[in-house]
Amino acid sequence: MRIRRGEFERIRSVLEQADADEPLTAREILDLLDEHGEDFDSAHRVATVLGRRARDGDVEVIRDQPYRYRFREANN
Repeated sequence: MRIRRGEFERIRSVLEQADADEPLTAREILDLLDEHGEDFDSAHRVATVLGRRARDGDVEVIRDQPYRYRFREANN
């Protein structure tokens, strides 16, 4: 599955607007995206996008049940 251009930026933008300062699950992020009019296929898609960006250090994945995600840039 290929990440479509702009998905990460759309997620980051909504989380910045929502002033999300604590780690969120993919489902919570999907709900915020929906509230802000951003259409994403599923929580799985959100997790895929964020998991891939975690490899670059842009996102911290907190490996708990359920996984939670925190943007490194948004908190610095």
